Amino acid sequence: MDTRLLIQDAAGFATPLLAVFAVDIAVAAGAEPLIALLTTSDAVTHAAGKVLASGEFKGNLGETLLLHAPSGLKAERLLLVGLGKAKTLSIDEVRKAAGTAVRALKPRGLRELAIAFPEDHALSDEHLESLPGGLLARALVEGAELAEVDYDTYKSDRKDLSVQKLSVLAKESEKAVLAEMQAGFHEGLMVAKAQNFARSLVNEPGNVLTPTELGKRAAAMCVEMGLKCEVYSTEKLHELKMGAFWAVSQGSVEPPALIVMTYEPELAAAEGETAPVLGLVGKGITFDTGGISIKPADGMDKMKYDMAGAAAMIGAMRAIADLKPKVKVIGVVCSAENMPDGKAFKPGDVVTAMSGKTIEIMNTDAEGRLVLADGLHYTKTLGCTHLIDAATLTGAVAIALGKLNVGLFSNDETTWERFQWGTKISGEKFWRLPCTDDYKDQIKSQIADIMNTGATRYGGSITAAMFLKEFVGETPWIHLDIAACAWNDEAQPWIAKGPSGIAVRSIVEWVRSYSA
Repeated sequence: MDTRLLIQDAAGFATPLLAVFAVDIAVAAGAEPLIALLTTSDAVTHAAGKVLASGEFKGNLGETLLLHAPSGLKAERLLLVGLGKAKTLSIDEVRKAAGTAVRALKPRGLRELAIAFPEDHALSDEHLESLPGGLLARALVEGAELAEVDYDTYKSDRKDLSVQKLSVLAKESEKAVLAEMQAGFHEGLMVAKAQNFARSLVNEPGNVLTPTELGKRAAAMCVEMGLKCEVYSTEKLHELKMGAFWAVSQGSVEPPALIVMTYEPELAAAEGETAPVLGLVGKGITFDTGGISIKPADGMDKMKYDMAGAAAMIGAMRAIADLKPKVKVIGVVCSAENMPDGKAFKPGDVVTAMSGKTIEIMNTDAEGRLVLADGLHYTKTLGCTHLIDAATLTGAVAIALGKLNVGLFSNDETTWERFQWGTKISGEKFWRLPCTDDYKDQIKSQIADIMNTGATRYGGSITAAMFLKEFVGETPWIHLDIAACAWNDEAQPWIAKGPSGIAVRSIVEWVRSYSA
């Protein structure tokens, strides 16, 4: 999609469709909606005046109303897009509303639209502080770019409903404000492109995206973006004594891939400074049958998404290469298939991780934590001082939190607070769960150091996090269990059914918080 930021009066811009945002500014609880358009254009407000007065349009988030041949406008159609209530408005509503505008266009066969940049005259001072122009521009572009993609990739009768051109129309502002908007606009394009790249990886079927193919695509991205990339396989796992990672890999005819991506900032740390080195670790199980502890057939087709954590890290590395933060970042992806072959690892086996810890295998479907155990330890040996991992790790996290929040675990308050701060920009939702030492007994093994599942089924996402914690030691660390949020089971007004690309934006903001 050709996306442009133009300094242009919305009323005088010729386009097949002009989208403008609307917000409910009613103050009293239970009061009738009082809809305000986020535009200072009298012509746009007049064109929508009758329908707004009718009460037909409530301004709910994702609600749309289309007007043909709007009076006084050069646009052929005017689309009102709801943002919800002003008192609860956040940057993510703008992101979703922009996506709603794009997706409303697609089934109508239109290929071009304009969105009036939201002007905040209808909002209170507290909202003005939280919605600066640069952040609004970024969110708007991200929402639009994420919404444009559909995941019917392999249909032989696929209809091209792509939106080819988006114009974001902003009024002439002071130079400082305009520069801020332009910077946010370009950041939004970079981050959305990275998130869509991650989504495209998750969408691929397991017979196409093998560990080897994932390594090739990560390497090609790194060449394009100027990152260093090394892709290793079986021999390297044996050399590093990655017994946990190899155990998962050994049941498949597809060889594993250990992918290492490195971003070096242009400016090195000053002499005497100890600069942080950030490690991004992703679970890359390109298909998960469960192994010998095989999964039920129902829903197994979705297990191609079990590499969504790896995709998030690869996508984040792409955005990092574009945004160029002043901090070194190393991305490590541990990719394998988990298959029930005659050579597959079995319940009751004991394997030795790279760190030297021994692990009793209680369930071969708890394989993600095994590849991450070696990935986290290996990333530490590369010199990383702070770690974050992302994984579709447990079904238990969906039971605990539903499909609205990612489960977050951390062993360090400051590291967690940095991440939490970044979610105000990313708009993604995380909920911190405990991983304190009083849970440690639940993964103790009689025959080995630890088991790869908890002693009971209770607190499954917590015992999985406790397992990973064994391999990070004192290194500040965040674990993101994205299993419940990595796939949209149903289309939303602002995004298609399929891979979500969850965590890419938040990981990028966490990395940028360390930028010197």
